[in-house]
Amino acid sequence: MRIVIAITGASGVNLGIKFIKKLPKEYEKFVIFSENAKTVIKKEENINILKDDDIAASISSGSFKTDAMAIIPCSMNTLAKIACGISDNLTTRAAAVMIKERRKLLLAPREMPYSSIALENMLKLSNLGVIIAPPVAGFYSNPKSIEDLENFFIGKWFDLLEIENNLFKRWEGKDE
Repeated sequence: MRIVIAITGASGVNLGIKFIKKLPKEYEKFVIFSENAKTVIKKEENINILKDDDIAASISSGSFKTDAMAIIPCSMNTLAKIACGISDNLTTRAAAVMIKERRKLLLAPREMPYSSIALENMLKLSNLGVIIAPPVAGFYSNPKSIEDLENFFIGKWFDLLEIENNLFKRWEGKDE
């Protein structure tokens, strides 16, 4: 599987990095860091770190087949650009390609509360088939630590992208 991961904004960058690290090793990963999200990361197997200003990178074309894209975290600026069709960097261009080619695109907005404008943008994108999945805790998993919460978020994102995982305790129903 080929997957694109973009990390935009500064708050929540660690979630994006942990998402990358928990992906199966055999997946081919294309990673974009926005200028505001740049941080030191060691190059790992099957990770291609791309420059956000490299609009000619392979993932900017629909003819380069990728299976999914996740933007974790997704800044409100990036979300708004995608909703309005603005492709002024590699992240927004790759997202536009995912929408155009009807491939899986997951956005994890990081702001709260959401403004009416942000909610309208999310609705517009959701109606286009984009998965809007902010990091919202499911307390039925009975988290004991921040790591448990992070694993819940990542596990849910993996589920949405059809990536097998057992990162969190799933709801089993209530025994009567």
